[in-house]
Amino acid sequence: MAEKTKKKQHYFSLKPSETAIYAATSRIYAAYIVSGRKNDANQAELMRLSIQEAVKIARAVEDLIQSDDELEDVT
Repeated sequence: MAEKTKKKQHYFSLKPSETAIYAATSRIYAAYIVSGRKNDANQAELMRLSIQEAVKIARAVEDLIQSDDELEDVT
């Protein structure tokens, strides 16, 4: 019987904002894959671009939307 190769496991502890960016990034990257734009030559570049686009979206949301805990006390 052949020995099973042990796979290295990775553990992450992402903060909520990082989790949100990761979720957006994975959707953007998936869109590149589904659209046929991803290939072996541009995989790393599209991953990087997906992250950049997700961060831009997050910044735009942060600039345009004020959450309840960010509301200023006007008294």
